[in-house]
Order: sequence, then C-alpha cells, then structure tokens
Amino acid sequence: MSEVRVRIAPSPSGNLHVGTARTALFNYLFAKKNNGKFILRIEDTDAERTSQAYIDNIFDSLKALGLNWDEGPDVGGDYGPYTQSERFDIYPKYAQILLEKGFAYECFCTPEELEAEKELATKNKQAYVYSKKCENLTEEEKEKLRKEGRKPALRFNIAKAQKAFHENSILKFDDLVKGELHMDTDLLGDFVIMKSNGTPTYNFAVVIDDMLMKISHVIRGEDHISNTFKQILIFEALGAEVPRFGHLGMILAPDRSKLSKRHGATAVSEFVEKGYLTDALINFVALLGWSPSDGQEIKTVDEIAQDFRIGEISSSNSIFEYDKLNWMNSHYIKMLPIEELKEKLKPYLTQYDLSELTDAQYTRMVEVTREPLTLLSDITDAVPYFFGEGVEIEPEVQSDVLDTETSQEVLKEFVAQAKDWEFDEENLHEKLEVFRGKFKEKGIKPKVTMWAIRAAVTGRTRGADMTAILAILGKDKVIARVNSAIK
Repeated sequence: MSEVRVRIAPSPSGNLHVGTARTALFNYLFAKKNNGKFILRIEDTDAERTSQAYIDNIFDSLKALGLNWDEGPDVGGDYGPYTQSERFDIYPKYAQILLEKGFAYECFCTPEELEAEKELATKNKQAYVYSKKCENLTEEEKEKLRKEGRKPALRFNIAKAQKAFHENSILKFDDLVKGELHMDTDLLGDFVIMKSNGTPTYNFAVVIDDMLMKISHVIRGEDHISNTFKQILIFEALGAEVPRFGHLGMILAPDRSKLSKRHGATAVSEFVEKGYLTDALINFVALLGWSPSDGQEIKTVDEIAQDFRIGEISSSNSIFEYDKLNWMNSHYIKMLPIEELKEKLKPYLTQYDLSELTDAQYTRMVEVTREPLTLLSDITDAVPYFFGEGVEIEPEVQSDVLDTETSQEVLKEFVAQAKDWEFDEENLHEKLEVFRGKFKEKGIKPKVTMWAIRAAVTGRTRGADMTAILAILGKDKVIARVNSAIK
C-alpha cells in the first residue's frame, strides 16, 4: 500500500476509555509521522449496548484531545459509510465469495448442540474447538435442516485457508511492536463469520471494513492478538493485501491490576470533568509505553509526532501513574496564559458570584492562587474567602489561632491602623512590614502576627499572598471581617 492509512474503531458501548485514547493517539502520531491518513470508524453492531450519547462522547473526547480525523462519520471520505451499522448490505457479498471459494461453510448447529460440545471439552480437560460437524453436509442434509426451521450461520474454514496460503499449521506475522508472533491455527477452530440472523461477527466485519477502507496499518491493544491470526487468514482468503499489525501492551493501575474506576477516572471525559487539561492528558498518555528521544517529557502533540517511532514502543504493559499525571497537569496549569486559565476555571467557580469581582480583581485572584493547583477543580476550595461579606472559619483555626490573647491583640491593633491605609498591594506590603516589625519588638514572631490577620480574613492559616488578598477584598470588607473575629 503506497499510502499510510490507519484507523481507530471504537465500539460506542461506553465513554471513550483512556486506553482507547492512547490507541487513537498512537495511530494519529503514526499517520502524522508518515504523512498518512487517520480514520475514525464507529463499530456499533452491538445494538443493545450502543448509545448515541456514547458516540457523541467519542467524538467530543477525541476532538478535545486534538486528535482530529481525516475521514469519519461526520466528515465523510472516499470509503464510507464510516459507521458499521450502515454497512450491513456490504458484508453478505464477501461472505458469499468465501462460501464459493470453499473458505466458508454453512453451520446449522443449535446453541444447545454447541454448548454440549463445550461441556464435553471441559469434561475432558481440553480447549474447546468446534467439531466441524457441519463442514461436509450434503445439499440434501442442508435442505432437511432448513425445513426444520434452522437458519445457518457461516463458519470460516481455518484448515483450508491455512493450507492454501501456508506450508503448515503455524501462522506467523511480524508485529510492529512485539516482533514475530506465531500460532498453531489448529487451536483456533472454525469461527462464525456471519450469524444465523444475517449479521456479521466482529472478526469478519473488521476485515471487510479495513480492506475496503484500504487500511495499511492496524495499531491496537494486545488483547486483539488472537483475533489477528483469524483476520490475516480472511484477508488472504479474499485475495486482499494484509495490513501490518502492531499490538500495544495493556495500561495497568499502579497496583498492576486492570485499570478501573476504583483507581480513579478512566474515561477521557471524566478526566476533563475533574479538571485535567487535555494537553496534559495527551502528553501523559503518549508516554505510556513510549519515550521521547531527547528525554524531554513535556511536549506538544506536533512535537511528539515528529519524534514518534512505532518500533520503539515498549512491548510491555504500562503503569498509569496518577501522581505523574497530576504533576504534569500542575505544570500545564502553571504554563497557561492567564486569560485562557481564567476561562477554563470559570466552570469550577459557579457556586460563587464572580460579579463581586472586577475583571482586574478576578485576574489577580487567579494569579495568586494558581501555583498550588493540581487540577482546575482545586480552585473551588482555594478561593471561597474572596466572595461574600463574612468568612467561614475552620474550628481549629478559631481555637488555636483567633482565640489566643496574642491574636486578639494583633487584630485590635490591625483595625486601629488599617482604617488609615491605602489598600493597594504596594502600600499594603510596606504597611504590613512595619506592622510585623512592631510586634516582633514585643517578642511576637512575624508569622504569628500574619496568622492572626489571615485567619480573621480568610478563615484559614494558609493560602494566597496576604497583601493580594487584602487588596482584592478591599478595606471595608477586610476591617469588617477582622472586627467580627475580635471578641
């Protein structure tokens, strides 16, 4: 194939998982690195589990990550439709070709008969492989079964395909990530390609779609390796060019179990909702199994694409380290232009009345509170004291700080002096410096002096720069809060 064409083909039975996002990213990077095309295909053949809400989530999540596709259900392309349920009229034609070539046969076995075969294999402690009992049915036998009301499924004839294209039962392929992989196809068993109700199975539909969409490389999770051997044989039986395959290791939780909700967010939309920046998330996901050549981990998608080398992806499983993601997200928050950060924080400040602040005050509030933010959502708990007239004082702050004799002395003196101060940051800095110095002469440490003021004004002993807080709140509100804290 002259053109690199890769695809991501999620099933809309849930929100886009971060593992699927990683697969999408590696496909996207491979396409960009090789001036190829990145295609989105929706595999929605499981009608019971498919939901439009999940399809929308896949679209929104991929777009949020900046993984824009060249062809897909919404943008079209030369090889559509790109939604599998709209392609059902295509598959029977290719099933018939396999039937006529002898690479498929009708199977009339009932679910009960197949279950009995499985139970016998289990009883004999053998891996189950279909018995091929329907492979050589005569036309008379088939007609009799049809008259009984049985509708046949179509099974792919593994042995015939393997014998036609390979020297023995061992099928090999060179995996882009894992190197040479092989399997004894005698262990696969003849699998169904078309169900008795006329719908294609996954392994058949995906081959037809990849073949007709001229997919050159299939990059996906290692859980598909066993499917790959089946799919290669179908490609060969249809006389189609077999794409190159690459299988990615799994993403595991820090405890090396399967990543699940009990470990934290798993869907891209959940990460975004919690306050992770998509630039940070995509940067972090790129490092799950791949390392930049220069060792510099903070990179844009375009920079990663230029450096991406599929042959250097680790064949091992990757650990999803939430702590590293949090560090990376914190870094990206610090690097955001202030105007962009202000907008991104607004969804997490809906419980506050932002109209209480001028744009300049809001800007300054964001500037002095952004440093410790790990998630955008952290802003919610970082800023309550900037809003409203009064302030909620933490119980331990009340007892350990405000109720002390020293603090009460500090607060009374603060009110006495602050009413004559100008409440701009530069002036406040100078006044507080002198204020602390006078109490230091009395043997009171500067931090104790400032704790008292901070506790009265914010209800806390930690937070943003104190001069900035006082300037944003203004003289009237500050003095009112300090007076409320004085017994």
